[in-house]
Amino acid sequence: MTRRKPGTRGDELLLARISAAAGREHIGKRHATYAVIAHTHRTAAVPVRLVRRLRAFVRYGRPSVPKGSADARLDLYERGLTIAVKGRIHVVRYDTTSVFQLSTRHPPDASHGAAARSYLLVDAKGERVVLRGRPEVGDAEEWGPEIRRAVIHAQLPWSWAALGKGGRLTFGDVWLTEEEVGSGGMSARWPQVRRIELENDAIRLHINGNWHTLGPTVSHIPNVFVFFLLAERLRAGGRRS
Repeated sequence: MTRRKPGTRGDELLLARISAAAGREHIGKRHATYAVIAHTHRTAAVPVRLVRRLRAFVRYGRPSVPKGSADARLDLYERGLTIAVKGRIHVVRYDTTSVFQLSTRHPPDASHGAAARSYLLVDAKGERVVLRGRPEVGDAEEWGPEIRRAVIHAQLPWSWAALGKGGRLTFGDVWLTEEEVGSGGMSARWPQVRRIELENDAIRLHINGNWHTLGPTVSHIPNVFVFFLLAERLRAGGRRS
């Protein structure tokens, strides 16, 4: 974790602005601060070129930073986080945000600390911010899993309750209910699903002896780590038992 010294007047003013923004969203107490690289993206969809460039950096170490990226400050709080980049303060609430993992190598749940090093998050105003770990620091292995754990803690209970009331939850183009899972024209009832895995950045279901790819790549599925936990519970017969 990067610890910042009180130091300059500018640092004090920035901290005051961050604290004020966090207070307005009632996200609790600050407990960690990190130095990251951030980029604000205003379009409604996850930019394909940006996803590819960030994947290339994580997999091959290419020093390719998307245009507009800058050094930024990430502060983690009890119920959310703040990102200070280019003079702006973005506040993200764990209970309402969508998090896109832009690079994965293992099943994207909170227990896999090395699953991703680049993320796109939706802030409280609906703006999208890309976070990337600083290679020379290497602490994305700390803040990445912490963000995933916090979002799971905030969103899993109400998601599970919604399914129990007959709800249908959507994760981008992927959806699930208490009875089924699907995407596009493909769907399956949970008793048919023997296994669910991540392979080549895609979700795959083992159904009646065959493997089927579910939806788009993981990088385009919001809160995919929440989806995986719900899916595993339902596949194992959670509600039906």
